[in-house]
Amino acid sequence: GYHADRWKNRLIPYSSPTKAYFDTSGQDPFCMYNYILDITTWNKSTRRGFIKVKITDYAGNTVESQMNSEASTFQQYKRVKILTGFHRDIENIAKISLTYSTKTLIGPKHKLRILQMKLKSLNNPKR
Repeated sequence: GYHADRWKNRLIPYSSPTKAYFDTSGQDPFCMYNYILDITTWNKSTRRGFIKVKITDYAGNTVESQMNSEASTFQQYKRVKILTGFHRDIENIAKISLTYSTKTLIGPKHKLRILQMKLKSLNNPKR
């Protein structure tokens, strides 16, 4: 990583196109802890919506992810990978809770049936 005031000096001199991503948030200490949520669903019909993740450690401390700004499409037996971020890192996860939302006020409520789920830390890949 690079300090925020020095990233241009380090990356722009390269002749190839450069992309820079910053792991920041609006809350102190301003960093995000990123995870990849890899899920496979078994609903027969296609579902489209948003997932919020809540993780809890063995001491009962919880942290909730931010709602993704882009909806995901869930099809039967198809893996979907979603980038999710937390304001705090939890090392020993005891429980993972998912909340599925279509963000619609009118219409039937749908459930998302999860066949398989994996949560992998991008900040600590061995976890």
